[in-house]
Amino acid sequence: MRAARHRNDRLLGIAEHSMAILLVAVFLGPIVLIVLTAFMTSGQTLTSDLWPHEWRLSNFREVFVEAPFLTWLKNSLIYSVLATGFMLLSSFPAAYALARLQWRGRNLVLLAVITMMLLPPQVTVVPVYRMWAELGLTGTLWPLILPNLVGDAFSVFLLRQFLLTIPQEYSDAARVDGASELQIMLKVIVPMAKPAIAATAMFMFFFTWNDYFGPLLYTSDEPSHWTVAVGLASFRALHHVQWNLVMAATVLVMLPVIVLFFFAQKAFVEGVTLTGVKG
Repeated sequence: MRAARHRNDRLLGIAEHSMAILLVAVFLGPIVLIVLTAFMTSGQTLTSDLWPHEWRLSNFREVFVEAPFLTWLKNSLIYSVLATGFMLLSSFPAAYALARLQWRGRNLVLLAVITMMLLPPQVTVVPVYRMWAELGLTGTLWPLILPNLVGDAFSVFLLRQFLLTIPQEYSDAARVDGASELQIMLKVIVPMAKPAIAATAMFMFFFTWNDYFGPLLYTSDEPSHWTVAVGLASFRALHHVQWNLVMAATVLVMLPVIVLFFFAQKAFVEGVTLTGVKG
């Protein structure tokens, strides 16, 4: 009877969480299929078999032989790290000014930030491309990295929403002790805003790592400056019948993002959860 009761409780738990189990299967199903295909032989990928007959680790080595994958990884890492760093240096002070300081026109600036969030980048792509072409920076990743020095609208808004949740009393106490506004921001607010900073940084890193449109626009004629997104698309076009190699390359592209999220998921979830509590 105890075993039957335990089995019934398990079946009841499965029934109660059936929708969640279904959603997990829908999201993880393609990823599992990609990983399994990455270990198959080239011939098996053209069949209906889903489980590898022979686990071929050599597929990952062949990816580096068939394409300059290390160069693509290096370019993506440079793009993502510099863009994320520049974004934090510029966006956090802007968010601090919008959330913690009182000055005339603050609401209008916030409205402009929200408007920039809603503006599709394709609308301004022609004049912006012409500007970078006149500066001689097309063919490189700098047109995608340097704009982050003037802030990112989504990051500014996300950070502002979190900073609004920090009580003003902390800043007032620091001012009474003689701290300047810069000292308050760096020594009081920044340590308390680490979850939001981590979440914003990860959003930017994920976006730049997966960005295809920007690198394709500015580096399509310079293969030495391709990122993994552009390189993977080219690799798939050249090896469209060798799906095992294409899936192995896809796994290599996904792996850094998965590892980063695994180590930083606590700060990421905390930052996303706490952001937007106060408007």
